[in-house]
Order: sequence, then C-alpha cells, then structure tokens
Amino acid sequence: MHNQNVQSHVREQKLIIAMSRPIKIFQQALLFLSFICTSIFLLLAELRMMNETNKILILTAPSGAGKTSITRYLLNKYPALSFSISASTREPRSNEKNGIDYYFMSIEEFQRKIKEDAFVEWEMVYEGKYYGTLKSELQRIWNLKKIPILDIDVHGALHVQLHYPENSLSLFIEPPSIEELKKRLESRNTETPESLQTRLSKAGYELSFRHHFDAIIVNDDLYKACEETEKIVAGFLSSNLDS
Repeated sequence: MHNQNVQSHVREQKLIIAMSRPIKIFQQALLFLSFICTSIFLLLAELRMMNETNKILILTAPSGAGKTSITRYLLNKYPALSFSISASTREPRSNEKNGIDYYFMSIEEFQRKIKEDAFVEWEMVYEGKYYGTLKSELQRIWNLKKIPILDIDVHGALHVQLHYPENSLSLFIEPPSIEELKKRLESRNTETPESLQTRLSKAGYELSFRHHFDAIIVNDDLYKACEETEKIVAGFLSSNLDS
C-alpha cells in the first residue's frame, strides 16, 4: 500500500513537471515578445524624434539661376541654418578653400566613397566632374543642433527629397528665361562656347522637373526672390523650433 502511494505521488510529480514545462516556455516566449515590442516601440519613437528635429532645407536650380546668392542671403539671415559643404572632384578655383567651399577630392577617392555608401546623393554633373552630399556632413550639422541648407543640382535635390520626404523643404530657383540665363552665364566670363551650350542644354532639361519641388521661386529680381524665399523658409524654421 505504501509503495502504491509512493508510486502515485511520483506520477503526480512527473505530471506536474510535465505540465509546467509548456507554461514556462510560454512565459519565456511572452517575455521575449514583450522585449521585442518594447525595442520596436523605442526605435520608432527615436526615428520619429529624428524626423521631427533633423530638418533639411534644399535649394536647387539650373546653373546661373541665382540659388547660391539666395543661399548666402538665408545664411546671413538665419543663424539656425548651416551650409552643407558638398564633395567635388573638380579643381578648386583661386578663391576656394577645401573644407569651406567644397570637400575637394580625387575621382578615385570619390568613387571609393560611392562604394562605401557614404553619400546621400551624388552625380557626375559634367564629364569627369562628380558632386555629392556626404551623410557625415549632414550629421555634422545636426550634431550642432542646426539645419543644413543644401545648395545642390536638380538631380541631387530630387534624391535628397526622396530620402527625407517628411522633414525637408525643397525650393526650385527658376530663371526668368533661358535667354536671361545665357546672359548671366556669359557675364561670369568662365565659360567656353562648348561649356556654355552644355549648361544651357542641361538647364532646359532641369527646368522640366521644377514642379517636383515644394515651391518655385522665379528669380527675375534677386531682392524680390530673396524676400519671397525668406517668407517660405521662415515658416519652415518656426515649425522646426516648435516641434
């Protein structure tokens, strides 16, 4: 009788142990699932915060339309903005400095950075002349708690806008006409007849993308164009400061 009781007790213990194993596994699975859900929630919250704070201002235009002049005006007007220095393989002009006007680099170095996925956008704008925006440059400015202002070509601007659709403002600076654009380029005295024609042909193509951007500023008068741009940018900056 005693042996039967012992055997019965052993069977009961084994049954309890056998039943408790699935419960423990289920509890562990719940804990793991809770950890995963919490991690995903924190990641989404971090990404949402980044999107709210890491704003980007993009100015783009055909060469000679005046985007650089308007960019300088905005930089002088708003301390919250910081110029995003582009990388380039072209030779620096006499008044340009590496790390201030551009990050000048060789074609080999530029191509290596392409393979390393170091650019937000890049393009061979003209034969043998690469331009691009480094991811590290945007991060450098964000680390300063400022908003990068990008003065880049149309193709690059489209790419940046695609990467940051929710937290960027893109402005297209349009010349009043191709004829006026030609006069402006000729007045620089930096173009050969061949390079001038190349720029004008490219400008005609780039103008076809102007409606892909958030706003179009026609620069027939630089002062008025700066004022119009300032009004749009002021709203963008205030929305950033309130977020």
